Amino acid sequence: MRSFPGFREGLSRHTPLPESFFGELLPLIDDLAELQLILFCCRALAQKDGPLRYLQRFELETDEHLLLALRQAAPGQSPADTLKGALGRALKRRVLLAATFGEGEDGQTLYVLNSATGRDLLARLEAGHWRPGDARQTAAILPERPGLFRLYEANIGTITPMLAEQLNEAEAGFPYFWLEEALQLAVQHNKRNWRYVRAILDRWEREGRDRGLVGRAAQDDGRRFVSGRYAEFIDS
Repeated sequence: MRSFPGFREGLSRHTPLPESFFGELLPLIDDLAELQLILFCCRALAQKDGPLRYLQRFELETDEHLLLALRQAAPGQSPADTLKGALGRALKRRVLLAATFGEGEDGQTLYVLNSATGRDLLARLEAGHWRPGDARQTAAILPERPGLFRLYEANIGTITPMLAEQLNEAEAGFPYFWLEEALQLAVQHNKRNWRYVRAILDRWEREGRDRGLVGRAAQDDGRRFVSGRYAEFIDS
């Protein structure tokens, strides 16, 4: 048995779980693979950007962390078969809900949590008010992206040992798309320094962030740092 080195100190990413998960759902689950799948889906859906959050089968079938967990849950079975069984149990228990769209070989099944948001999404799909795009072009769990260090060096400048510690802390504490957008705002406003980027991140964490921040919204967000309480970061 491999031991766990412990949770990291300081800032870290957190996956939200409703209180009912512990009080109502957890006592019902008697299958390790099903539990692993449900926890994975909670994490993966929380990482999605925008209000319409769903998973598709290929995202489950290709995530190496989930497959490794399922392989350990049922050593004598293929991960694909274990996933199929876990999905069946989670759907039968109605922890996950599913809907199919498209026909023939182009047909796809999407999965959501059985929450108000998930049920609303499926209702909109069934009513024809919304259709997902090409899954392989629009949704992937943790797609390959340049690391924060490479992103910073390419857009801001050289990384010192002290700055490296701050970048490590930020990478552990904020979603990657926050880091990307904050760096983008710094470049757009020609404020190429980490203090400016960190000020954006800290404000998003305190005051909330529009997860759909694009275009004019992103520009307006950056202008908030041109004056007032964040002016000290402009020329730093």
